[in-house]
Amino acid sequence: MKIEKLTPAFKDYLWGGVKLRERYGKKCDYDKVAESWELSTHPAGESRILGGEYDGLTLSEYFRKTGKKALGKNCEAFENFPVLIKLIDAKDPLSIQVHPSDEYALKNEGEYGKTEMWYVMDCEEGASLYFGVNRQVTREEFRKRIEDNTLLEVLNKVDVHPGDVFFIKSGTIHAIGAGILICEIQQNSNCTYRVYDYGRRGADGKLRELHVEKALAVSDFTPSDTSQRGGEREEIPGGTKRSLASCKYFTTEQYEVRSSVELEAGEDSFLSLMILTGEGTVSGKENKVAFRAGDSLLVPANSGKVTLRGVCSFIKTTV
Repeated sequence: MKIEKLTPAFKDYLWGGVKLRERYGKKCDYDKVAESWELSTHPAGESRILGGEYDGLTLSEYFRKTGKKALGKNCEAFENFPVLIKLIDAKDPLSIQVHPSDEYALKNEGEYGKTEMWYVMDCEEGASLYFGVNRQVTREEFRKRIEDNTLLEVLNKVDVHPGDVFFIKSGTIHAIGAGILICEIQQNSNCTYRVYDYGRRGADGKLRELHVEKALAVSDFTPSDTSQRGGEREEIPGGTKRSLASCKYFTTEQYEVRSSVELEAGEDSFLSLMILTGEGTVSGKENKVAFRAGDSLLVPANSGKVTLRGVCSFIKTTV
């Protein structure tokens, strides 16, 4: 099967910036381009095939035409496509939020919960994010701190640097801070409970909705494991690679390519290749695709060996 290049769906949330358009050439008419959903079958924003036989099809339409063989055997364990990959440009801080577990989300929202991983592509000096609580708190104290605007005092604030990796389980209170550009690999879900939003108002002039009761029901009020994720970088022919994170929904690795590297798209899973820096080509049995920083490529399962040539870095995601 052929390697496919994807085009994203975009979101213009009020905290977004312009880096996705100006730095990565994302074609979008929004004034703010907060997110680009690069690998998505979610009905709130599907990516599409760019060029070739399936040009213009949504990713879900593509998979319906190509069948299970393109997904790989590991996807058969999931009712829906399990992964959503996006780029996030946070010019301003995101709301303090939490995502529910599968069990709670399926019962109350009709979709799955959300475990996610963040890879910091770039950030301004001094940038930070919130990741869990900094001490044990009770549900009652948490509620009171939301009400009296002192919630940030009990959150764990973490300074960030390019290349940092954070694995955020469902139930973990969190927020991306201002001046951070992130690649997020997550469960295929858009279920978010907003806990605190700095008193911001939406385009309608009204305070943005909070979801306090649901957030209190799903949040973990014990400190999270905030140790840095990601394995040691190892040498491979033509470059290096390191493990980033792995769970039942996705496995991620980050590659640095000096000349060329070989990958294998076997029967178990498709490969998603999110290009972080540089440019080059990726070649398989049936075609060759040129890429540059910001491009998202799909290598169907059962494609066999593929070769990336160039000087670049990328994140490979599999199921």
